[in-house]
Amino acid sequence: MSKKREEARKERAIALRRIRRLFELALQVVHDEPELADRYVEIARRIAMRARVKLPREYKRLVCKRCKRFIVPGLTCRVRLQPRREPHVVITCLRCGGIYRIPIKGRRSRARSERG
Repeated sequence: MSKKREEARKERAIALRRIRRLFELALQVVHDEPELADRYVEIARRIAMRARVKLPREYKRLVCKRCKRFIVPGLTCRVRLQPRREPHVVITCLRCGGIYRIPIKGRRSRARSERG
């Protein structure tokens, strides 16, 4: 592997470690200092963009896509289950009102895959 690629891989690994650490810190301080938690998330997003690293899915869901602030279920967002034809989780940001839907793989999709 070329030297440039090796360096880029190391930089991305360092960036991911820093992003994880910043989200851990944000989760620790969100109850006492929500503004500081928002700042940690903002820094983590900038690191990800700068290093061209995707945010891991578990952290991406903790950031409001509309206002780009840290959301914590029960504190800064509301989480509801919609058991309709296509079951999904509805996450509503309490700061900006942004709504996000995450599909749930239900019984129907499993039954179809077992038949086929």
